[in-house]
Amino acid sequence: MASRENVPRRRGSKETCHLAVFLGSGKVHRSGHSSEALSLISALDFSRYSPRTYLVSEGDSLSEQKVVALERLKAASTPSLATLEIEIGGYQIITIPRARRVHQNTLTIPLAMIRSLLSALYHVTLAPRLPGHSSSFDVLLLNGPGTCFVLCVAVYVNRFLGLPSPRLFYVETFARVRTLSLTGKLLRPIVDRFIVQWPELLQDGGRGECHGWLV
Repeated sequence: MASRENVPRRRGSKETCHLAVFLGSGKVHRSGHSSEALSLISALDFSRYSPRTYLVSEGDSLSEQKVVALERLKAASTPSLATLEIEIGGYQIITIPRARRVHQNTLTIPLAMIRSLLSALYHVTLAPRLPGHSSSFDVLLLNGPGTCFVLCVAVYVNRFLGLPSPRLFYVETFARVRTLSLTGKLLRPIVDRFIVQWPELLQDGGRGECHGWLV
């Protein structure tokens, strides 16, 4: 199994990074996972982080609308971005079936997780190797929803097979102040960077880093 502490390759000043971001919830309030994830990347230089892939949970039309709004805002504020997007491919939105829905019947959860995992494997492992498809992700940003776990499984399949795989960055949601979310507890040992926004979450001595409020 590949080490999660692998040092990333240093990129040249003109090299771009294919950024993938998982958006799991389109909630309007501040703690909505999608709102937090988009807030995290809004300060990035999109001319460096290009192309961009947004992985959206099935049925989450609000997150898709937020992606389009952010992309339009960045394009309007960065005139040179439009030319680069034509050359590299701009951005795309991919729908991933939910691994688990709120109040879902327990008996149907295994089937939903298998469906979600197969979709993740297609987009992470298979699609980048097909003609006419986007390149492999360089970085995958995650911040909470349960479907994050199946995406990590897909990434580790790539690592096991020796295929290119993205570095995994997990940012715990701002709403978690004293205890980690279930997803955070599951992914803490396996992601490349585990980041929290409240120092209390690192008092157990486990791995992770805190840089204060990020959203």
